[in-house]
Amino acid sequence: MARPKRRARSGPRRWLRRSVKVLVALALIPIVLTFLYIPSFVHPVSTLMLKDLATFTSYKRQWVPIGDVAPALVHAVVMSEDGQFCFHHGVDLGELRGVIDDALAGEATRGASTITMQTTRNLFLWQRPFAGLRKLIELPLSVYIDAVMPKRRIMEIYLNIAEWGPGIYGIEAAAEYHFGVSAKNLTRRQATLLAVTLPNPYERNPAKPGRGLKRLAALIDRRVSRSAAYVGCLD
Repeated sequence: MARPKRRARSGPRRWLRRSVKVLVALALIPIVLTFLYIPSFVHPVSTLMLKDLATFTSYKRQWVPIGDVAPALVHAVVMSEDGQFCFHHGVDLGELRGVIDDALAGEATRGASTITMQTTRNLFLWQRPFAGLRKLIELPLSVYIDAVMPKRRIMEIYLNIAEWGPGIYGIEAAAEYHFGVSAKNLTRRQATLLAVTLPNPYERNPAKPGRGLKRLAALIDRRVSRSAAYVGCLD
């Protein structure tokens, strides 16, 4: 009579052990893939692109080396999305502290996602739901990616997996879709308009910008003109 009880007690333990093994395996996936993604000939896809493939939804993406992207676009993305990209270690602690202070004070919080964090999310994580849980995973993983992957490679991957509209992934597809040119031939104005589209590509159209988007693009353009000290890791 005692043996069945021991088997009953061992059931939850077995389930726990299996759960731990699954979690460890899931944690190892991004750690291993990060190393595999370092070489420039590897062209990663995002989780959103995988979702489109799984649901038979068409999308456009053509990989382009960062050297074939107009510098104006690269600089505009840095100044629009993450001005401290070349200086932080995957997470901008100053911005993060500001968000935490605002939350504790009951004020509306602003975004504090760095380009590295966005790359991490796009490569390995989900968008919604459970954003809080995702952020807990995203922070240490972003620090890890920044430690093992060069900044220029992080930016190259980001530019090629970021979404610039429904089903429009990567800067080459975005440049051709919105302006009919390659990423290499983007003008400074086109580059800044594309950069300020990134936070909300479903509602912001760089080819048909409203007054607000034009003002924001002009602000980023002024920042780009003074960005030399902020983009040194990418030139």
